[in-house]
Amino acid sequence: MSANGRGNRSRANADELIVAALAAGHTLQEAAETAGVSPRTVSRRLNDHAFKQRIQTLRGEMIGQAVGRMADGMSDAAATLRKLLKAKGESVRLGACRAILELGVKLREAVEFEERLATLEGKASDESKPKIAS
Repeated sequence: MSANGRGNRSRANADELIVAALAAGHTLQEAAETAGVSPRTVSRRLNDHAFKQRIQTLRGEMIGQAVGRMADGMSDAAATLRKLLKAKGESVRLGACRAILELGVKLREAVEFEERLATLEGKASDESKPKIAS
């Protein structure tokens, strides 16, 4: 048990609360309050590279989940935009047309960028592999 009588389990619990709070975008002060520790303790923990990496990993997972939820709704949103192309109001149809055209261009650019990036990463990976002499 540690000098404060709480033991390592309490520190691990506090660390998890700090990680979750900071990954969710809370301030250092808010994270400290959530975990029941001082802001100085949070600052000290942030000097630990592995601790900061845990925050980044959790934040990445949270963002991935949010993107998944958004992607799930994109089909419905696209279907709604397509329905609006046949709306009676001219301004509604015009807005749907603009949205579809603008988003279509952005989506195409994003897909092309991903393809180019994957190609470059593949080339970089191939170049970093050791060459076998024949």
